[in-house]
Amino acid sequence: MASDRLSARLGPIELRSPLIAASGTVGSVWEWTEVADVSPFGAAVAKSVAPVEWPGRPAPRLAPAGPGMLNGIGIQNPGIEVWVEKMTPVLPTLKIPVWGSVVGETPDEFAMVAKGLLSAGVPVVEVNLSCPNLDDGRMFSLDAARAAEVVAAVAATADVPVGAKLSPNADDVVGVAAACLAAGATFLTLTNTLLGFGVDLETARPLLNGGVGGYSGPGLKPVSLRCVYEVASALPGTPIVGCGGVTTGADVVEYLLAGASAVALGTVLLAEPRAGTRIVRELGRELDRRGVTLDALVGGVIPW
Repeated sequence: MASDRLSARLGPIELRSPLIAASGTVGSVWEWTEVADVSPFGAAVAKSVAPVEWPGRPAPRLAPAGPGMLNGIGIQNPGIEVWVEKMTPVLPTLKIPVWGSVVGETPDEFAMVAKGLLSAGVPVVEVNLSCPNLDDGRMFSLDAARAAEVVAAVAATADVPVGAKLSPNADDVVGVAAACLAAGATFLTLTNTLLGFGVDLETARPLLNGGVGGYSGPGLKPVSLRCVYEVASALPGTPIVGCGGVTTGADVVEYLLAGASAVALGTVLLAEPRAGTRIVRELGRELDRRGVTLDALVGGVIPW
């Protein structure tokens, strides 16, 4: 269970713990709460929701890949109307703040979904910018101007903190980050999955039906850490959720030192739904070993 010394602040958002359950790994959150202790977490982000039902990609759409995994689920979700109907009565019963995650094909669609999430009572909206743009097929998160348009549309709609979840595949992640902040993002989540591919040697088929998918797990950590470090260095004071490959309390410390204010757990929760209990305990030991507070770690990396 998180203690007072593990309370964290992400811009204007107060968290009882710096640990956040990442979107896409804990379903609509209520399913996860039935098998895990949520007290070590400051918040959980529900799976992304679109304006209408998205069926996702056909199987196979999950595959092991070394120490991590590939996924090509295709953001399967029931659509915002069904989500609101099912989740509005459930959210107040959960023992953890549940943040919403929005996807769409145009800025207006993102904004429409955000309105729905707010009507259900979510206190924070995360914008999943890894969704392809309808016009050119590129992810919004790869283009600073397009990403800013989406964030601006959601920020104009939402009267709650808005986070922009960025991609490690961007050529200039700092430029995209700056554009999202200027458009009204309250915080940034760095990062989503890295594009990856694998082949089944027995069948010679791609591991995923869709071929290329998102790579996550421990192998993603150095890439996401680089994004956190570059953005925090270029844009000091930016509230950042570090996300990618976290499996231990030491990993959390590393993200905090790189400049994150909070740290999301994703793939590890699929393999170990109760990982938060272990990781928050390890984080406490790391603080004891160093004799420092959580706040003192944030951005504490010492350049050569």
